[in-house]
Amino acid sequence: MPDPELVEAIRAVLVASPFHGEGHRKVWARLRMQGVRTSRRRVLRLMREHDLLAPSRVGSPRGPRNHDGTIIPDTVDMMWGTDMTTTWTGEGQAAVFVAVDHHSAGCVGLHAARRGTRFEALEPLRQGMRQHFGGFAKGIAAGLALRHDHGSQYMSDAFQGELTFLGIESSPAFVRAPEGNGCAERFIRTLKENLLWVRTFDTVEQLRQALLEFRRTYNSTWLIERHGFRTPDAVRQNQLSTAALAA
Repeated sequence: MPDPELVEAIRAVLVASPFHGEGHRKVWARLRMQGVRTSRRRVLRLMREHDLLAPSRVGSPRGPRNHDGTIIPDTVDMMWGTDMTTTWTGEGQAAVFVAVDHHSAGCVGLHAARRGTRFEALEPLRQGMRQHFGGFAKGIAAGLALRHDHGSQYMSDAFQGELTFLGIESSPAFVRAPEGNGCAERFIRTLKENLLWVRTFDTVEQLRQALLEFRRTYNSTWLIERHGFRTPDAVRQNQLSTAALAA
């Protein structure tokens, strides 16, 4: 395919994607899904020449890290991560809570509320329990660990008591080491760049509904490079199907 035609194909991929800021690797992967075969370096060159690359931030020098291991388990539903951010609506500031599966990078829960209380922080976890564990019962999620920071919502007796009831192991990140909760942090960045920073919301309820729709779009469309550019839904389905066959 000549360069001009490939550039048009790249532009079409960028326009069709529901996400902002996808880099040349994901553009290359989406082209392959459409049957367009080319190299990553060629896609990178053309996107650079035509000013199509996503803006990137230059990192600052870092000192020694408290966390130098991995937070990616071998299977889904072994470790989830949760965190909170905030955004503005016509009703004022709202708290946004997320929960993410560390293996598939899929969003298992997403919630917005006027107040960022310990009870609201539990809602993404409850969404994930309903969808992936079939409900609520004592010890139903045994074997699952939850990574969270040391925020007051997550260290509260109410939150920790819910984890204990469900059989979930509490796994606080190291203090002053945000990479320990990096899966949730990375998802929040994607959420901000593709929803919270590009749309306005009149009410918290409107925001909450938009978050639920974003969760569906993200899980079925976002490509995860470490999983061979598959979506979180595809990663989970493939793993659960393999486990069922093995059983």
